Amino acid sequence: MRASTARLMNSPVRLADLTFPQVNRLIHRTRLAFIHLDNLLAFAKRDRDGRVDGYITAYLPEECLLLFFRKGEAVNAASLHTAGRQVVTISEALKRMRAEVERGELAYCAAPLEQLAWMYQSCAAPVEMRSVDASQPRAFFAAFARDEANGILELTSNARVSYVRFDAGRFASGYFCDKPETMGIPKFLESQFHAGADGQAPVLTAAGFPYVADLPQQAPNALINTYRELYWRIVDEVDKEFPGEARRRAQKVSAGILDAHKAIALLSAPRGAETPDAVVQPEELSSALTDWSLQLLEGVEVMMPGTAPKILREATREHRYVLQSAGYYGRLPWQVSW
Repeated sequence: MRASTARLMNSPVRLADLTFPQVNRLIHRTRLAFIHLDNLLAFAKRDRDGRVDGYITAYLPEECLLLFFRKGEAVNAASLHTAGRQVVTISEALKRMRAEVERGELAYCAAPLEQLAWMYQSCAAPVEMRSVDASQPRAFFAAFARDEANGILELTSNARVSYVRFDAGRFASGYFCDKPETMGIPKFLESQFHAGADGQAPVLTAAGFPYVADLPQQAPNALINTYRELYWRIVDEVDKEFPGEARRRAQKVSAGILDAHKAIALLSAPRGAETPDAVVQPEELSSALTDWSLQLLEGVEVMMPGTAPKILREATREHRYVLQSAGYYGRLPWQVSW
């Protein structure tokens, strides 16, 4: 199988060559055709040996997909491609892998959770590309001290990616690809600028982005669909009080809070339609439903005082434990009795 020649945007680095730091390799790079993705995900979730922090790297013809795991549970995904980098939904990442089983390859590695957070952040946040001269490594790193830089440096040398954290221009920590255990960090970083055995200068790229400590978790489709169902159940209960008016009122409130709550676009998607593809965190779903409920039911209360608690009780009864754990009822002014 011929490796893809697609390159990372604004970079000579081939996507098919990218290698990231790892503690150990659970699955060495293998053709996707030989991997049963569902079994792999089940192993990571249920088997004691699979409940690790780590990532899958999927090398597809036009992109490099990253699927991140926390204690064996897939929590987020990202894509590096010829047009840039972006976060994608887990379901979309798996869909793309399954579509390229004949031409794709996969590796599964364990890594510290903080490293995973930085890998994710490099795709979620805007990155600032830095010029780098392979002949002047000392000058390159001296600039960080001079500028008292803060954040993460992603340094790629011949497609091997390493991460360095700076705090006020000082080295704070890092994760390094293929660093020998006995080699000191300064010497390793300098070695990334050395010419290869063939005398060729290394292909170097450098990008900076803000520091983040934790890896966020995107809401799974099952949770999104639960919140969508709650949205429409509330609309149904309002419609019993104001026949023919509920949908119009709900849509008006949704449009009014869309700028503040992007997740409301998922919740208000028409019944029967597929769940829109969007990355959203669980707390964003709860926050969007709360503000929408508050504004919708405040209007109901003006017309018919005492109706809001009844609507909430009937509409959310089956999913009240999900909402209670999310703090939904505590952020509303009405007391709901069960």
